[in-house]
Amino acid sequence: MSSSGGVTVQELLDGMDTAASEEQRRMWAVNCAHALGLDGVAVSVQGELLWFSDQTSARLEDVQAVLGQGPGLLFPAGEGVREVPDVDRLMMRFWPQFVPEAQELGVAAVFVWPVRIGAVQTGTLTGYRRTEGALSEQQRAEGWLVADTLAAHMLSRWPDSPAAQDGPGHAGAVDLHRAEVHQATGVLSGKLDISLPEALVRLRAEAYSTGRTLMATAHIILERELPA
Repeated sequence: MSSSGGVTVQELLDGMDTAASEEQRRMWAVNCAHALGLDGVAVSVQGELLWFSDQTSARLEDVQAVLGQGPGLLFPAGEGVREVPDVDRLMMRFWPQFVPEAQELGVAAVFVWPVRIGAVQTGTLTGYRRTEGALSEQQRAEGWLVADTLAAHMLSRWPDSPAAQDGPGHAGAVDLHRAEVHQATGVLSGKLDISLPEALVRLRAEAYSTGRTLMATAHIILERELPA
């Protein structure tokens, strides 16, 4: 399997275990995006943003989390790759709020592979392009290979305790970029005496109305709870 950058997808997957720090994983994601003919990729598992190649990829995931809309959400069981080769033309009737946000980020096409363990979907591999156009058969197949390999790789390294979630520098560990979102959701739930799902909706609404990211909004809420 070849890639436009001279490094094959299989070579990238073979070297995945050497990407121990956050920066090394970021560079791996950059190279993986280019090998798949994409401008960027992001991987989310169990609602957590784990790896992303660039800020546009991260923001694209955040926008979907804030709005509850987008091609990376609500995959029916057994669905294959979700391809949106032309954001302007194909998505407006399905995700009317997501489209202008994607356009503002300069995203013209989005492609999402389910990340699955067996028959159970655990997350998504989302790639974007700044130009319109469909995937080639090879890109589609290689994306599946990446998604399948990432599923086993990352879930085997998922932190099983708060002490394991201390960021870069621990070989093989993953970083939970949305930990503050979960904490802020719990704070709102307790403070307002509402369910966790409703608290998350409130958090999303606040992020959308202020134009902040979900993480930035969560950070502000947690700061307010700190003792003076």
